Amino acid sequence: MTGQWKPRDDAELAAGWRLWLELGSCAWPGADWDGTPAEAVRGLDRCFAACDEILDGYHRGGGPGDAAVAGLVRSMILAANWTLELWRDDTVPLDAERAALLHADLAGFADHAESVRTILADGGGWASLPI
Repeated sequence: MTGQWKPRDDAELAAGWRLWLELGSCAWPGADWDGTPAEAVRGLDRCFAACDEILDGYHRGGGPGDAAVAGLVRSMILAANWTLELWRDDTVPLDAERAALLHADLAGFADHAESVRTILADGGGWASLPI
């Protein structure tokens, strides 16, 4: 994903900052992972909910639907939803083949999230912070 983003006002800057923070830790399962795909994607579920909240709050505050930050948030909702739909209800422990598939899906999401974080950091003026 390539692109530039410059917040048009403080509300868009705040939404971008919230998204940047949210995307920092949602792609990979934590140390308490139980070995199932459903648990592996819990972070994406939290990210999906946070993105929905960020977008709703931005729009309730008068932010336009065509704002760049709204598009970035929607891209994360779509990216999370794809992987969630595949793995959310799968509670069977992974075998090697399914583990590779899950890893590829999570890696794709992580790559997208990193690209969005970079765009947000560059445009928001906080590129010096670690991504």
